Amino acid sequence: MKISEGLEMLELTMEFMGNKRTIHPALVWDEDNAVLIDTGVPGQLKEFEKSFKAAGISFSSLNKIILTHQDIDHIGSLPEILSNTEKEIEVLAHKEDKPYIEGDKPIIKMNPERMKQMTETLPEDKQASIVAIMQKPPHAKVDTTIEDEQVLPICGGITVIFTPGHTPGHISLYLHKYKTLIAGDALVGNDGQIYGPSERVTPDMKQAMESIKKFTKYDIEKVICYHGGFFDDSTGERLKELAGEN
Repeated sequence: MKISEGLEMLELTMEFMGNKRTIHPALVWDEDNAVLIDTGVPGQLKEFEKSFKAAGISFSSLNKIILTHQDIDHIGSLPEILSNTEKEIEVLAHKEDKPYIEGDKPIIKMNPERMKQMTETLPEDKQASIVAIMQKPPHAKVDTTIEDEQVLPICGGITVIFTPGHTPGHISLYLHKYKTLIAGDALVGNDGQIYGPSERVTPDMKQAMESIKKFTKYDIEKVICYHGGFFDDSTGERLKELAGEN
């Protein structure tokens, strides 16, 4: 979905844990950079290549990947993308999630108890394949760590907003040129409305809701939720409501 010239919300089908869902990585570009924000689940390289082509962008122009956090549906195709491109791609993430993305620490939500809860209702063959992924999740090197309120001087300016709670190193991104928030999983969309993160998969819900208050500092007109899609109707007012300012 084209948001504006230089900004595309991708719409990929994710089949995971026995469910099919649509996820929304973002692609932003200028004359010098093509930046992918989040990389879906394992095995989605071809879908990304098709999405780039549909947006009129050569996949070979990709030179930066920003990861909002460590969850497997956000880092899943990272190793495959990196190994199937000729040019070097810079991977950026917050330092708190870096060791999980690089595989030095186990992904925090993939402990044995949680894996059992998530897979116990699935057929045995699907349980086995998912557990195999969980036990050896995808990982890749993070080249650059980014921090709260850091402004990346690319694509019209991108401000990093540190929004922990959903994971320790979760970030969201504010695209200055487009007055657009890339929320990651700090927000979700459902039935035409924006909500806070899913409590079921957010280890520190109190911290996550505190993080939302940071959004009110920015002139946000549009929001892309990784789970839920695009919103551009009274988003500023809704963010104030979620932050408890209305």
